[in-house]
Amino acid sequence: MNKINAVCVYCGSSPGADPAFVEAAKNFGKILADNGVRLIFGGGSVGLMGALADAVLDHGGAATGIIPEFLTAREQPRRLAQDLIVTRDMHERKRTMFERADAFVALPGGLGTLEELVEQLTWAQLGRHKKPILIANINGYWDPLLSLFAHMRALKFIPAALRVNVLVAKRVEDILPNLRAAARTVANAEAMAIPAERM
Repeated sequence: MNKINAVCVYCGSSPGADPAFVEAAKNFGKILADNGVRLIFGGGSVGLMGALADAVLDHGGAATGIIPEFLTAREQPRRLAQDLIVTRDMHERKRTMFERADAFVALPGGLGTLEELVEQLTWAQLGRHKKPILIANINGYWDPLLSLFAHMRALKFIPAALRVNVLVAKRVEDILPNLRAAARTVANAEAMAIPAERM
């Protein structure tokens, strides 16, 4: 995998208290559309999720919404001008999002966003995937989480040699270049690896 064709974005179904969060979601949606990168997201039309998807579609981009059936009333899934997949439960939703994405981005959000981000980090730590994972630290939103990661590493709950490269960007303009660079690094490392049968 050396190209980013689809990005899964985790973000809040609320707009949050800082207008910069909605602005960041809109700007990133435009960036995805302008670069021909498909958005994979939670399928809702409210909060940051809705602002992001609207921006993608308003600028001629493509989006795939994936939402569990029990959330369709609460998050008002979009049904126009995009793919919408309704899953049986959260587990199927997360698996489908994972399968369709080449990389993962966490914009500001709540417990659901945090849980989805940490799950991808855990899977990467366990060697289940090498897809890039990026935290969009808009206005320092994720600073407490990044401090927690450092705390966990200092107390030896996260190995110093952990091969999970958590990318961090403070500006949405830096997200896609960082993801692409990380994907190239992985692809180059895999290309240079010596097959076990030749060792």
